[in-house]
Amino acid sequence: MLAILPQFIFAQHSDESVRIKQLQIYEDSLASLGKKFVNDDNDLERKNANYEFIKTLVSALKIPNSFLYPFDSVKSVNIINSPDNRFRIISWPIVNEDGSYRFYGTIQINTGGNLQMFPLNDYSPQLKNPEDSVVDNLKWFGAEYYRIIPVYSPKLYYVLLGWKGNTVKSTKKVIEVLSFKNEKPVLGLPVFDGKGKTRKRVVFEYTRQASMLLRYVPEQDLIVFDHLSPPDPKLKNQHDTYGPDLSYDGYKLKNGRWVYVEDLDMRNVPDNHDANYIDPKKQGELDKAPVKKDE
Repeated sequence: MLAILPQFIFAQHSDESVRIKQLQIYEDSLASLGKKFVNDDNDLERKNANYEFIKTLVSALKIPNSFLYPFDSVKSVNIINSPDNRFRIISWPIVNEDGSYRFYGTIQINTGGNLQMFPLNDYSPQLKNPEDSVVDNLKWFGAEYYRIIPVYSPKLYYVLLGWKGNTVKSTKKVIEVLSFKNEKPVLGLPVFDGKGKTRKRVVFEYTRQASMLLRYVPEQDLIVFDHLSPPDPKLKNQHDTYGPDLSYDGYKLKNGRWVYVEDLDMRNVPDNHDANYIDPKKQGELDKAPVKKDE
């Protein structure tokens, strides 16, 4: 028995080395394909690279315990873990030829072994009233997420902050809600109260020439954001003209729900480093993507 034990330990170490080497090979391929789908001028080449990226990513995630592998060199996608390490979300945009965006992603569950994931299918064009919709992962209101906020109400749910490129004229950001029912993801939950309405998610739209603050302040259980307004009251129905007006509003967590608050004094709001996503730009060599601007 004593003679067998060192051999068993050696075999385990060898298996782990092989697993890590496989993941590193996949990571190199993903990094290369990601640069291509961000930087290539040809629309078809970008989409082909994205298709290969998805196939490669799925193969990589099928390796046991892939959840623990960070894929640090793959800068073309955003990978964030939930604070309780129950799952992680991998999400990214592809720019279409007309300047609009389509989003891709998956929710990977931390199983401690074999792969369990839920692909995210961008269904945005078909969601006519996204603030009123509760959907599954196949009817996703696509976005690239940069923050996950767990809410320990009677029913555990997670608030997601995301950037959502839209058209050549406007950009969107979204406050999404993710929960699980029968171990499957549900997107949208009626927990945002304010302005005479309860919303299932919150969507902001503003001119592509502007950037918008949207961040979480954990010390105050507060989601704070720029108040958006048009440059002229006559343009109130044209959200692609909206921009920050130097005032701030937010949602304050109270008893498991988020209550709208106006005219926040930002001098009393601690600074942190949540990403304020702006339109991803082409970079000769993709050193860092998506483009971030810290507030």
